[in-house]
Amino acid sequence: MMPITMGDPGKEYGIVRIGGNDVARAHLQDMGFVPGAKVTLVSAVDGNIIVNVKNVRIALGMQMAQKIYI
Repeated sequence: MMPITMGDPGKEYGIVRIGGNDVARAHLQDMGFVPGAKVTLVSAVDGNIIVNVKNVRIALGMQMAQKIYI
């Protein structure tokens, strides 16, 4: 298990766990980041990432992205 920021661009991963406080977890879950969901890491630059989750591209800052474990 590792944060999604350590993943390789172009690969699909399964979400294992969402970390952070209740507010952060709820926000990520509202965007589709739930355990068991498949995400594709589109690009990663300095910890900021773009992912494809449920056929939607989402950009996340490093602090929020580090709460998503794959």
